[in-house]
Amino acid sequence: MSVLGTNGHRLQGKVAVITGGSTGMGLATAKRLVDEGAYVFITGRDRTRLDEAAVSIGAHGVQSDISKPEELDILAAEITKHGKGLDVVFANAGGGDFATLADVTPQHYRDNFDRNVAGTVFTVQKTLPLLNDGASVVLAGSTAASEGVPAFGLYAASKAAIRSLGRTWAAELADRRIRVNTIVPGPVETPGLAGLAPAEAAGPGQLPVR
Repeated sequence: MSVLGTNGHRLQGKVAVITGGSTGMGLATAKRLVDEGAYVFITGRDRTRLDEAAVSIGAHGVQSDISKPEELDILAAEITKHGKGLDVVFANAGGGDFATLADVTPQHYRDNFDRNVAGTVFTVQKTLPLLNDGASVVLAGSTAASEGVPAFGLYAASKAAIRSLGRTWAAELADRRIRVNTIVPGPVETPGLAGLAPAEAAGPGQLPVR
């Protein structure tokens, strides 16, 4: 799937970055942007998988963990070296796991909010100086933010925060004509989803992630 329509090479000369772009929805979207003519940076934590993905679609891979601000600095520096600013930021990387209120630990909390909230905040913040006027920022939301799925409270709360941040940033960046949108495509069969949902959440209506 993709965040774009079907009008041909309308991104010729544009520059995009997609976090979590080495697999799943991020990789599919990166491929579409490349096909549309954009120069695309993708990130991932696994060097081997990232390199394979980048070669397969003709993208520029930058190893980066969005939960570590110092690695986002490396990403920003790599984009800066390209010298053409940024026209699209897709803050796609994230994740979570199941834990009921009784079972939640501080580590569960940190894992969910560091990846989904802090990772998104600092991805956008670090790339903000590179964004060209009129650029587009896309955030990865989730149906979990409003469904109330049992044992998925932390992930859902983190994705509700993403929706709120998107609305605030859209207002803050309006003077630069930078659009900020949160996409909520519903359950998508990806490697990340396969490792996330428990066996009992097998029905499409029960899967609580994008």
